[in-house]
Amino acid sequence: MKEDVSNNGKKRVVIVGGGLGGLELATRLVKTHFQVTLIDKNNYNYFPPLIYQVASAGLEPSSISFPFRRLFQEKKNFFFRMATVEQIEPEKKNVVTSIGDIQYDYLVLAAGATTNYFGNKEIEKNCLPMKTVSEAMYLRNTILHNLEKAEIETDPEKKQALMNVVIVGGGPAGVEIAGAVAEMKRNVIARDYPHLAANNRMHIYLVNAADRLLSTMDEYSSKKALEGLKELFVHVRQPYMALSYENGVLKTDKGLDIPAETVIWVSGVRATSMPGLPQDCYGRAGRIKTDRFCKVKGVDDIYAIGDINIIEGDAEYPGGHPQLAQVAIQQAKCVANNLVAEAKGEAPKMFKYKNLGTMATIGRNRAVAEIGKSKFSGFLAWFLWLVVHLRSILGVKNKTFILLNWLWGYINYKQSLRLILKAEGKNNDDNDLVQ
Repeated sequence: MKEDVSNNGKKRVVIVGGGLGGLELATRLVKTHFQVTLIDKNNYNYFPPLIYQVASAGLEPSSISFPFRRLFQEKKNFFFRMATVEQIEPEKKNVVTSIGDIQYDYLVLAAGATTNYFGNKEIEKNCLPMKTVSEAMYLRNTILHNLEKAEIETDPEKKQALMNVVIVGGGPAGVEIAGAVAEMKRNVIARDYPHLAANNRMHIYLVNAADRLLSTMDEYSSKKALEGLKELFVHVRQPYMALSYENGVLKTDKGLDIPAETVIWVSGVRATSMPGLPQDCYGRAGRIKTDRFCKVKGVDDIYAIGDINIIEGDAEYPGGHPQLAQVAIQQAKCVANNLVAEAKGEAPKMFKYKNLGTMATIGRNRAVAEIGKSKFSGFLAWFLWLVVHLRSILGVKNKTFILLNWLWGYINYKQSLRLILKAEGKNNDDNDLVQ
């Protein structure tokens, strides 16, 4: 089956992936003479930097998500298709999807990245990822469900394993979820599970293979992040490499074995698979090689942006640009401008990344931020983190809900979000909606 939407003589741009980069590109192109078709496996965009707050029962998933069709309700040049990409056929200018074939004049790959298990099938099978909304909800359910089981467990060793939480990975995601779970231990367990809190049994471990946290940031930020986690009584173990996780025990290369029923894997990412391109288009961690204009090498009229892209020839970033939201958004702007310029017969401009800064939060009043040459931490960095992320949320309603939730939580920690929600249906596949 082929896409039956007529383009009325307009050039069709097909965008694969509705993340921050894909959404930015679609938003810009619908204002032009192009017809835009967006393909995504979900019918909503979500804000990845706040995924960890969903996983730790700090926010509801709807607060960081927004449906595509609502965003583009009155755009006649826009079409959304909820589907997965099965194959790209560059010679036919065709995308094979789970709902049929979609033709394109220009194709932009913005499918982002997925969790990287580095080939360890055992880890992949048993550990919990935290990249998507459904994964975050499943993680939230797991943490809360294990606490419920620990409440009635009589075997001391099993009770301890149910309460232990291990985070593998010392990047921003690992630091942020470790801080969030530690805040939960400090401020929620005592109220919701007083019998568990009485013995202070919950232990949170952060296992990091690198020799410092936040290795892509300055050493000052790494030091402050470590201090913040230690103040929250998180057991940071570095450089420790996780080797295996089976029978409820995480084993490391330093001989440390941690019994835990909840192991969160945020140790790396790899590009989402995009089959069909020539083999030499793929680089490290599956990222797609492009030139300085984000055009995929070796094929015509195909671009790649965001986490899935690795630009070759940029002396400032010889190993590829960091897989950050700002990179994806800026690349989307570059591609949009160049497509419009090409239609006018004008010369395209090369992509040049402008680093607007990086930051990570470690919990209440704790964060680190780097903006230009300035590096700071503590309350100021935490407040700046709140402002920046709140501004980036889609929808006035979502912004308002998140702000009120943060304010209420800051005052008394009494959010009523700790619900174990599972989708029920006539068959088990329905549970995949929330895992």
